[in-house]
Amino acid sequence: MKELNGLEGLYLEDLEVGLAASYAKTVTETDIVMFAGLSGDTNPVHLNDEYARTTMFEGRIAHGMLSAGFISTVLGTRLPGPGTIYLSQNLQFKAPVRIGDTVTAKVIVREIIAGKKRAILETNCYVGDRCVISGEATVMVPSRG
Repeated sequence: MKELNGLEGLYLEDLEVGLAASYAKTVTETDIVMFAGLSGDTNPVHLNDEYARTTMFEGRIAHGMLSAGFISTVLGTRLPGPGTIYLSQNLQFKAPVRIGDTVTAKVIVREIIAGKKRAILETNCYVGDRCVISGEATVMVPSRG
């Protein structure tokens, strides 16, 4: 496998089914407030503890798309890495993420479609051993050819 230099990622020819990469980040108060500001999603379940305590979550939770964004981090920086074009993503939000949780986004190559320069990837996020987001992405991967 080629060594990554930060400017270019893996080529389609470097991928193998089962190849995996991950990225972990502990979600902070600042992350949630900044994401609300950037996205415009100011739902009080994310920002207002008094309100959030009255919900089924019994406290504030992080935006689902904040955690899902960590999948994009893996795709764009690690597997396949720079040069990858995100084509589609499906997500199932399975459990809440709270301030202080460390979210690990894990991507695994499931299928390579060489003729179309595409890869199908399993894209899951975990807090500890608990899957909080499951999904699948399709990406276009640069080819040496």
